[in-house]
Formats: sequence, C-alpha cells, structure tokens
Amino acid sequence: MALPDIPERVPALGSKIIKQTVKEQVSDKLAYMICSGLLRVGDELPSERELAMTLGVSRETARGAIQTLAARGMVEVSQGARTRVIRADGFALHEAVATLRELKNYTPKTVFEARQVVESAVVRDAALHISDETLGRLENLLTVQATLFDDPPAFQISDREFHETIYQNCKNPLLAKFVSDLYAYALDVRRMAMTQPGAIKRSYEDHLQVYEALRSRNPDAVVDAMGSHLVSVYNTSIAVMTK
Repeated sequence: MALPDIPERVPALGSKIIKQTVKEQVSDKLAYMICSGLLRVGDELPSERELAMTLGVSRETARGAIQTLAARGMVEVSQGARTRVIRADGFALHEAVATLRELKNYTPKTVFEARQVVESAVVRDAALHISDETLGRLENLLTVQATLFDDPPAFQISDREFHETIYQNCKNPLLAKFVSDLYAYALDVRRMAMTQPGAIKRSYEDHLQVYEALRSRNPDAVVDAMGSHLVSVYNTSIAVMTK
C-alpha cells in the first residue's frame, strides 16, 4: 500500500530544494536513502545528535524529520533505542533512482569508467571554487566518520554527504547531477563491501587525502586522490560481486 504524501521527487542527498522547510528537506533526504537502498529494512539510523551533525542541521530538525518518516510508516521510533527502518517498498522514487535503474543495464566496469571521467571533471572544478565554509563542512564530516568504523549504515550516510558536498562546488550542475547518479550505482553492493574488515577505515583515509588536496586547492592532487579512492571502491565492490 503506497502512502500518498511521499513526494514524487525525493531529492538526492545534498541538493537544494525550493519552498521546503529544512525539516522537509532532511526527511526527503532520508526517504531517498531508504528508497534507493542506501538504508535497508532493519537498519538503525544514527542518533538525533549524530544525524544532525552529519547533515548539518539542528537536533530539533533531525527529530522532526524522523517523526515525519515515522508518520509515513518508513521508520519506527522506540523509546530508549535507535530509530529503525521498517519499510522501503511502495514509495514513489526520485528521478535519480530511475536513472539508477537504467544504470543497472550496464556492467560495473562501464559505470566505473564513466564515473572516473565525470567525477574527475567535477572534483577538478570543485577544487577551483571550493569555499572555506565547504572545507569546514568536510572537516566536520571527517571528524564524525572517524567514529563510525563499526557502523556501516551511519558511515554510508556520511560518505554520501561527503561526496555530495564536493559535487555541489562544481559550477556545472549537469555534471554534478550525473556524477551523483553514478555514485548511487550498486549501493547494495557497497553496503556489503563496507562490512568487510578495514573497509570503512580505508575509505575514511581516502577521504582524508581528498580533503587535504581540496584544502590546498590543487586540482591535479584532488583528481589523483579521488581517482585512487574510486579504484579502491571499484575493487572492493567487484570482490563482493564475485563472491
């Protein structure tokens, strides 16, 4: 049974929404994560404090967004325990998810090569335009990520926010949108890959290298750091697919 108040367009993580409250933006972001498979039934959400820090909002906003999802029947809020995802099917999806379904028709290698090309262009442009405010945002995300080595769902939320924050600094919105869709490819596989010993720590260390290159505003270094990260993501994903 589909619930009628899920928006037809659920925004991709990090996108700017017009005529929506911050609470509505956050609830739609979380709904997107659930509908796209980034979060699955049975997963526990981060605490209100952790979620607020990751998404850059107040705890009151995070609480209101969770309550919105609970009213839609997507999550269950329990006193004294973390909020848990209880339903993902039957909801209208954002157009990026439709794009994701189209990407499923291509091989992982094809998608990886496309992402290499597009993401290199996006991060190179971002390195030239990134603001001190955005660098501060990335640094805060890294601080949180350093505490999430044993929490794959929470790390993946922060991981997506990290990448989307960088994409938003690209001055070509079409490239930024395309690479965001490419990022979403095979999220179910990435979930499994993140459960492998040391996988989250390696990803976090890659993020540190990307951040340092961005902080120095060195486009070539950013492309190299992100390229190494993407190769690691591809190799670990292929290892899981092979199994």
